[in-house]
Amino acid sequence: MGLAVEGANRPDMKMVEETLESIPVERPEPTAEEPQGLCLDRGYAYDEVQEIAEEFHFTTHLPPDKGEAQKVKRKAGHKARRWVVERTHSWMNRFRGVLIRWCKKAENYIALLHMAFAFLIYRRMGLTG
Repeated sequence: MGLAVEGANRPDMKMVEETLESIPVERPEPTAEEPQGLCLDRGYAYDEVQEIAEEFHFTTHLPPDKGEAQKVKRKAGHKARRWVVERTHSWMNRFRGVLIRWCKKAENYIALLHMAFAFLIYRRMGLTG
């Protein structure tokens, strides 16, 4: 998981390259049989983002437009689902220090984000009692 911090007035799409470069773990090389997906929300639906994702060898997954979503919603067997990104943001909003940034130094806020991610992963793996 990559992480980059910037002011709230900076558009999400401007942080894609910095976020992808911040991934700490070496990724395995994607292949045609095993491509690596990048789940994004509608804030990243730009050609510039698509080019950066291709440069990093990711296959992008964006939610459908409203018209397309309505067509899929009406099909039998297709359940509505919440995108991974939005769900994760919702989980992160449960941490008061993340929801409202009290830290003035970016390093402290990044440390708090890492702690929140670690806690979420720990809980997701079912390791809590």
